[in-house]
Amino acid sequence: MLRSMTGFGRCFMEGDGFTMTWEVRSVNSRHLDVKWRLPVMVRSAEARFEKVVRRFATRGRVDVSLNLQVHKAELMAVTFNASQAGAMLDQLGAFAASRGEAFAPDYNRLLGMGFLWEDSGAELDEVFVSRLEEGLAGALQDWNLSREAEAVALEKDMLDRIARMEEWTALINERAPQIKEDRFALVRERLREVLARNEVDLEEQRFLQEITLLSDKLDVSEEITRLNTHLVRLRELMQSGGDAGKRLDFTLQECFREINTCGNKIQDPQISHVVVDFKNEMEKCREQVQNLE
Repeated sequence: MLRSMTGFGRCFMEGDGFTMTWEVRSVNSRHLDVKWRLPVMVRSAEARFEKVVRRFATRGRVDVSLNLQVHKAELMAVTFNASQAGAMLDQLGAFAASRGEAFAPDYNRLLGMGFLWEDSGAELDEVFVSRLEEGLAGALQDWNLSREAEAVALEKDMLDRIARMEEWTALINERAPQIKEDRFALVRERLREVLARNEVDLEEQRFLQEITLLSDKLDVSEEITRLNTHLVRLRELMQSGGDAGKRLDFTLQECFREINTCGNKIQDPQISHVVVDFKNEMEKCREQVQNLE
């Protein structure tokens, strides 16, 4: 199934002595770029968490945050920087004394000062980390569901545009032979007029040579064949799902090349309008593809 690179996921879990809330947000990006917001006490497990994310994502900028409440001291692999906290309180006490004021420290405020809590270097409890990984996986599953839901709308829009491009390709294929014949007739008539003014007869052999060269320049059968092949490929990629974004983008580039050649070869007002509309649809498709994984 196709997935958008834009999505949101959340997972709340309770464990033995802790509660956690994982949140995952993402936007489009050419590569997978994971940004972390983790409590100090679990930052040592970031590499393990990264592996979990890579099971669920291949592209996009992914912001992952963890709100963790720990109620068991043995789970906290952090230390309190008492010396720095003491120095801060001493400075504040001296400042209050210089002003002749009493100073009563609020120790609860120290709990919220993240820079006073440092990684102790101790190994995290394996069961604890496994539960954190389980919660992260739950948030990523929720995130994928939101991305798949958005991709459904993108897929419908893309398939509608591909259907229009297929209709225009059929129209070009139908009109091209008649345009070629009309151009031959026009060239013959103009040559007769020029030669008549100069009292020179039209050499049929020479005319056939010129028509042959003109026929090669106006022939778009190969371009139409390749274009139809690319459009079929677009449909296949839309149905295959997975990390189809890059392959869809490449296939659209190939479509653009073929329709551009058709427009250059066939100098016809109706076909020119079709080519312009075709390019507009492809550009809109490419905008959509940029947001697909």
